[in-house]
Order: sequence, then structure tokens, then C-alpha cells
Amino acid sequence: HFKTWKNEHFEFHGQCDIVMVSSKNFANGLGLDIHLRTKVVRFWSYIKVAAIRIGNDVLEVEGTADQLYNLKYWINNEPMGELTDLEGFPTSINNNKDTYTIDLDSMYPGQKIQIKTFKEFVGVKIIGATECSFGDSIGISGDFGTGNTYARDGFSELNDFSVLGNEWQVLPSDGRLFHEMSPPQFPEKCLLPENPQGERKRRLGEVTVTEEQAEAACAGLKDEFSRKG
Repeated sequence: HFKTWKNEHFEFHGQCDIVMVSSKNFANGLGLDIHLRTKVVRFWSYIKVAAIRIGNDVLEVEGTADQLYNLKYWINNEPMGELTDLEGFPTSINNNKDTYTIDLDSMYPGQKIQIKTFKEFVGVKIIGATECSFGDSIGISGDFGTGNTYARDGFSELNDFSVLGNEWQVLPSDGRLFHEMSPPQFPEKCLLPENPQGERKRRLGEVTVTEEQAEAACAGLKDEFSRKG
């Protein structure tokens, strides 16, 4: 599931790296990018990894089924490195080790970005976004002012979400935020799920939660932009 800036839900069930939000003007030109890595499991997909760049700092968070030690993140490509801030914005992990919070309050009062994990699943939400902070943003989340989902040209509106997903697949020009590459990568297009007749069959055992459990977990992430892909 994804959401536009106007909180409208849509679904793109494909596997690739996707530009959720990109803002060149964020924080007086430091810039911000949020990339999502989705994974197909039979008929659906989910967000496996999220990476957020502010300025020169990148936080990457991956879901994990390890119940004993469920932290899995990289800060500037360093696994489990010291995590205090992203380009000066305080960054913390809650006691349950399933929510990462980037506090934007010093520049944008009341605003923050949260990454939440549940087993292999990752969700990202932006809280309190305004025209001042995200007004110039582009990506699969759409146009901040209208909520319309546009192509990269900025004016062609795309309402076929398979087309939209491929349009916002990460390109080399979008920068590399993830510490390692994972197929498919452009120019290879996003991998779409098998059809119900069983083409490109995959074992459900690839993840440890069912689609119903995933939906229940996602329901706890209110007003987020992206949940199970």
C-alpha cells in the first residue's frame, strides 16, 4: 500500500527500488530522499527496506524475523553504527526497537519522519508535513499541493499504478542510498507478482507472516505513506 500526500491509498505490487519522496529544497537545500525496496511474494509485495537521506547522511532500515534481536540498520553504510542524528536532526530508536524517529522540530516544528518495522515488513510515515518542508517533493507519493500522481516530467498524470511504480523506479540519477544492490535495477523493470494461475510460482515460506497478519500490522501505522507495497 502507498499513500499520496492527500492520504489517498493506492497499491503497487511490484519488486524494485522506488523513489517515495525526493525534495531538493528540504532544510535550506540539504535535500531529502526516501527510497523503498519492495519484495514480491507470490500475489503481493511488501516493503523490505527503507533508506532516508538528509544531506550527506543516510539511514537504512530493514525488517527482520529475528525475534531475539530485531534491530537491523545501517548509518552511512555502517551496520548498527552509532545513531544519534541525521545531518543534525536528532534520530532515535524506541525501547521496543521497532520504531526509528527523525525529529525535524528544530527546523520544522512538530514534524518528524518515522520508520516502523514488524518482522520483515517496513513502513515509513511523515508526520506534520507542510508546504514549507515538502512543497517541492516529487516521487511515487505524488504532488504535495494536489496529491496527483505525476510522471517524472511533472505534468503527465499517471493513474495506472503499475505504470506509476515503474516510472518511479530508482534511476542512477536518483543516487544510491542502499548499501547493496538488489535486482531488479534499472534498466530492468520492476518485477510484477505472478498471476493467480501460478506463473512464476514462489513459496509462501519466503516470509514468516501471512498477508492477513501483514494487513493487521500495517493497520497500526496510522496516516503513513507506505506500508506493504
